[in-house]
Amino acid sequence: MGKMGASRIRVGIIGANPDRGWAAEAHIPALKSLSNDFEITALSTSRRESANAASRLFEVPVAFDNHQDLVNRADVDVVVITVKVPYHLELATAALEAGKAVYCEWPLGNGLNEAENLAALAKKRGVLAVVGLQARSAPSVAYVRDLIKQGYVGEVLSTSLIASGMGWGPTVEAFNAYLNDRKNGATMLSIPLGHTADALCYCLGEVQELSATMTARRKSFTIVGTAERQPMNTDDQVCVTGLLDDGAAFSIHYRGGLSRGTNLLWEINGTEGDLQLTAVGGHAQMFEMTVRGGKGAQTGLEVLPVPDEYRWSPPQGLSTNVAQAYARFARDYRERTHFCPTFDDAVARHRMLSAIEIAAATGQRQTLG
Repeated sequence: MGKMGASRIRVGIIGANPDRGWAAEAHIPALKSLSNDFEITALSTSRRESANAASRLFEVPVAFDNHQDLVNRADVDVVVITVKVPYHLELATAALEAGKAVYCEWPLGNGLNEAENLAALAKKRGVLAVVGLQARSAPSVAYVRDLIKQGYVGEVLSTSLIASGMGWGPTVEAFNAYLNDRKNGATMLSIPLGHTADALCYCLGEVQELSATMTARRKSFTIVGTAERQPMNTDDQVCVTGLLDDGAAFSIHYRGGLSRGTNLLWEINGTEGDLQLTAVGGHAQMFEMTVRGGKGAQTGLEVLPVPDEYRWSPPQGLSTNVAQAYARFARDYRERTHFCPTFDDAVARHRMLSAIEIAAATGQRQTLG
């Protein structure tokens, strides 16, 4: 059957490291859990040895040591990009130029300009291009979005979020040290704050204006298992305040490392009620969030279990929301719907992050929209 039929969507994954990485931890388990919708037909890594190892480990018969052979395969409908951020532009460009649909991990590009270029190319090629802002697909987020639309809290007055980056703390694994250099585009601002802010805006609307403060309180970090110290070349404290499109006030504070307190606390306060989401980690795209709410005559919050209707894929720990996103992707691919965040949606989020950086650097309030 053709692309718009009910046949399985054939996926090629760039960055299928057999030893570690988000492809092995999340994308491959997610796709295999949705085997009625997806089939992994090809993999690529940067070396022949790792490509062969990935082929054996993940039981995918075709594996390459370069991305170009993968994107040109006739039996690849969708190219999934799961490598480090500095390579997203080159790889997504190659996939789009080959006429393939693309699922690119977040951040889409190393900064706003790269994201805008990719979104323009996707539009020119006329293919489905989505970004891995999978917090939108979290069962708790989808549920809260509907609660807001149904008037659970009444008119939203404000929302506040405080969370821990988990990374960007006193120590880091050697393979993640690149996260601590802002030039690589994979910072606490762009990753955990970007993912979680996207969920916030998905539920409550986009940012109208903002002010920000960013600073690096830790001046250095230690490589795990060694005594090696390196300079912290990115901010480990990000504070943002402003207004959403409907006039509601918002505040976000991300701090590097882990807290002994609550590592994700998001509250939504309205004229009729309140909602609260909590998690053990500050990455809304990975950690299950507990929803609590109270309204009307209630004087406190109670747990609001997420209904089963918001679970579109088998639960699987940290990769649950990736599977949830792929379930939505299958529908977008076949029915031309818009449930997954597209490259255009990614540009909107990159634009918000850019405004935060400008506001922090200049001390001037930024207007979006």
